[in-house]
Amino acid sequence: MNNTLIKGLAILETLARAEVPMGVTEIALALALPKSNAHRMLQALTDQRYVIRHPGGRYSASIKLWELGSAALSGFDLRRHAESVMEALMERTGESVHLSVLDQREVVYVHKVESPNPVRAYSQIGGRAAAHCVATGKAMVAFRGRTALAAMSEHLDSHTDRTLTNPARFLAEMEQVRKRGYAVNREEWRIGVSGVAAPIGDAAGTVIAAIGVSGPAERFKPARLKQFAEEVMQAAAGLSAGLGGGESHHVLSRVTSAWH
Repeated sequence: MNNTLIKGLAILETLARAEVPMGVTEIALALALPKSNAHRMLQALTDQRYVIRHPGGRYSASIKLWELGSAALSGFDLRRHAESVMEALMERTGESVHLSVLDQREVVYVHKVESPNPVRAYSQIGGRAAAHCVATGKAMVAFRGRTALAAMSEHLDSHTDRTLTNPARFLAEMEQVRKRGYAVNREEWRIGVSGVAAPIGDAAGTVIAAIGVSGPAERFKPARLKQFAEEVMQAAAGLSAGLGGGESHHVLSRVTSAWH
């Protein structure tokens, strides 16, 4: 039963991320499933209205997934708590603002406030990115334990020619993030896009999320990057305080001292 559930969820994830409806054979190949199994699970998901069957035997995820995701996000206290802080951060910087959480080696964007600039970073709520490539990911990953960081450093996939893939350099940068309190993405996920982010800590001093700004790399020159760093750290401090974490330097010092 558990195996069936996992396969069914895998089909849902595949369809949710597909840009066009997929056929049974495509889905079965993508997930290494027998075609008969894929067809049976698609039928069950269609019966439960999680999947739509189109003419010609192709399938796509239904709006029911959006309903579930929206319901989950509406109950995410940090997202509600962060909204006004994110709006203010966007007004001060003029750049898109992201609120992210960590899911193993990836970040998930749980909220976003779009920049009014005509040229801005593309991302979407619910989207994912490799944690070692983006500023919000680095801001959270840096505070994981030594064992987890060492393991992660051995699997740093390259996404641009600027992605940090050398284990020693990655670990050195994580140490720097812990010391200064913010992280930087220098076109490491997408060429032409940079970002700055800071970690958000809870009352126990645990890093639970990150807030950051991102936009065209040309707007992230050293002088503005320093300004952005100060702004995101201030925003993170406000959110940490609202979660019972106290002032930013107290939160980070507690996290850093407990780091192992």
